[in-house]
Amino acid sequence: MIQLSILKISEYGPWTLTLGSDREHELQMLQASLYKEIQNLFSEKNCLVFLNRADEFFVVTNELELEDHIQIQKTLEKLFDIRLTISIGYGESPFEANLKAYEGKKNEIILNKEHNIFGFINGKSNSDVSIMHLDVDDLTSKRQTNSPYEISSMIFEIYSKMSRFFLKKNSLTFFMGGDNFMVIASNDAKNSVQNFIDMIKNDDKISLNCGIGNGHTAREAVKLATKSLDTIREIRDSGKEKPEIYELSC
Repeated sequence: MIQLSILKISEYGPWTLTLGSDREHELQMLQASLYKEIQNLFSEKNCLVFLNRADEFFVVTNELELEDHIQIQKTLEKLFDIRLTISIGYGESPFEANLKAYEGKKNEIILNKEHNIFGFINGKSNSDVSIMHLDVDDLTSKRQTNSPYEISSMIFEIYSKMSRFFLKKNSLTFFMGGDNFMVIASNDAKNSVQNFIDMIKNDDKISLNCGIGNGHTAREAVKLATKSLDTIREIRDSGKEKPEIYELSC
């Protein structure tokens, strides 16, 4: 069972219009500051935040109770002159948890009216999460013949394919910067990741590495996923034949 919390800036569009036309630099700084603070507050509780859109954040919140969310919401309300809505859901797969959070907000299942919190709480019950950390193998060689913008275009094309592929596996994909992606993964996603790696290799002539981590909390799972990815690099750098996938569990 995985628990997901979705934070969204309330009435963001109308609010931005109050800043006038010369506002883009202010909005970019606000969004960056907001993401930093949300990541800081949730990571202290062993969660991890994924930037979905600049006005929306997905957080794997396994083992967090309603009171934890209220505390974070209070802090954010003091720090920023904007309102945030939190929608919480849980499910057997990440996509199901996303749908449950969406259902809670759409049907106004109120958990805390004062702080705009909706949805369904799983809390500390039956908590587990799997994260896949993927990156491009030997991106440095591609920089010898491709400009920075061409590299970015290639990365975003992989991201698009990855998002569509794993959504069919009830999983959620996020671009983490550089050539790094993370997938909040279902068992089906983990079982099919080799198929995705082979598809990208055949269609785009690009090799991917995938580290998988399984834990009770998001930070635990991500730590193991990144350690798995580091292990693949270490095996490659030692001159041995590297695996494309490596998995660790707590």
